Amino acid sequence: MALKASMLLDSKLWWDQAECRNTDPGLFFPVGTTGIAIDQIATAKEVCGGCNARELCLEFALRTNQDAGVWGGTSEEERREIRRARRRAVQAS
Repeated sequence: MALKASMLLDSKLWWDQAECRNTDPGLFFPVGTTGIAIDQIATAKEVCGGCNARELCLEFALRTNQDAGVWGGTSEEERREIRRARRRAVQAS
């Protein structure tokens, strides 16, 4: 990630641009991964879909090991897979 993006992450200025800032935070933290939680995750991802801060939000979640909720348009399992892929890439280099 570029230095400028890293600085934005550190300053949390990206948060001011986040679509979710005016949305009930509970939407992004469903209980479970089945039933109604599936719909809640999909709705949260829709909010993320049009967000200008999506990439920075995802990077923040990855760097700070956010293991619950929807961040940057990704579910908990999707972020775990991204972390695994990054570890594999580092090990391969």
